[in-house]
Amino acid sequence: MTVLLVAACAVLGLAVGSFLNVLVWRVPRKESVVRPRSHCPSCGTQLASRDNVPVASWVLLRGRCRACSERISARYPLLELGCAALFAATAAHFGPSFRLPAYLFLAASLLALSVIDLEHRLLPNKIVFPTAYAVGVLLLLAALAEGEPRRIVWAAIGGVGSFAVFFALHFISPGGMAYGDVRLSFVLGMAVGWLGLSLVPLFLFVAFLTSAVTGVAYAVLTGQGLKAAIPFGPFLALGAEMAIFVGQPLVDAYLGQ
Repeated sequence: MTVLLVAACAVLGLAVGSFLNVLVWRVPRKESVVRPRSHCPSCGTQLASRDNVPVASWVLLRGRCRACSERISARYPLLELGCAALFAATAAHFGPSFRLPAYLFLAASLLALSVIDLEHRLLPNKIVFPTAYAVGVLLLLAALAEGEPRRIVWAAIGGVGSFAVFFALHFISPGGMAYGDVRLSFVLGMAVGWLGLSLVPLFLFVAFLTSAVTGVAYAVLTGQGLKAAIPFGPFLALGAEMAIFVGQPLVDAYLGQ
């Protein structure tokens, strides 16, 4: 059963990853994600169905547009494969449970937000707000379906606690912490807190630690010094996913349980 679920989620991840490519390209440019249909960003030619198959089309076309032969970024298949891998891992971790849909939705959103933040240094409300609503409702339904309403309280505490930490940082240093990170921290604190409040500090610790280490390495390699700015969204996503996947064993090991 689990093997079939993982395989099905991987295939779903490829399809969702294809849609994420649309979000990553259009949302920062304030374009509709519905119309027009997928098209070549270079010549504007609408893609035929055969040229819109996740990963396979890019490989068969050798990474070039059929109409104008312009190179198509490898980011497209990599994002689709990344989403498939993340969906498969999430399905393997949670199995056939009521909580699985919420964490699949979260994984897809975090992948899109991370790519957008890396490319544009932006965490669009058009993705953050729907993610908050959808994940919140799905986790509420999962808590009720699993007979554990206390998880709703944990999620609320985790979300508010994370938001308070990041809001304070933004208030102290608006230039150092963008408000998009503050909004996203609420969603992630809620999702991590639903699993257990002890995981929220771990999520925050991993996010800040990996950001600091990467920031120092980037400053040294580029010669820009410690004032070099790097987007924080991907590190929030990394911290949350690490807390979700391996957080409980780490917390148990730390507490000696």
